[in-house]
Amino acid sequence: MPAITNGFRLLQSSYAKGANKQLNRSGNLFQQKTKARLVSGEDYYSITAFHYIHQNPVTANLVSKPEDWPYSSFPDYITLRNGTLCNKERAFELIDLSTIDLRTESTRIIDEERIKKIF
Repeated sequence: MPAITNGFRLLQSSYAKGANKQLNRSGNLFQQKTKARLVSGEDYYSITAFHYIHQNPVTANLVSKPEDWPYSSFPDYITLRNGTLCNKERAFELIDLSTIDLRTESTRIIDEERIKKIF
């Protein structure tokens, strides 16, 4: 099992145990068969995943723009907020976009067929 996959498995397991203990409950917190996939340049996977994550609150009709969702890193990426949790330089390297391009690209909803093919 690749180290990163095992790392996510351990993170999910530890988090679930802690949350269950705190909430005095038992059982799964995460959907079964959660998939881990290496983000690389193949088939536009990295950029599609990046935009898909930031578009989720918009497509769920929780906000009208990705930057309006308070739990998103998107405002950090477009320099509306100065958060420290994401590595913006690495992300821009992976998706090959600038801050200006990111704002424009992220307003376009990803084609459903592309999402199905990649995920």
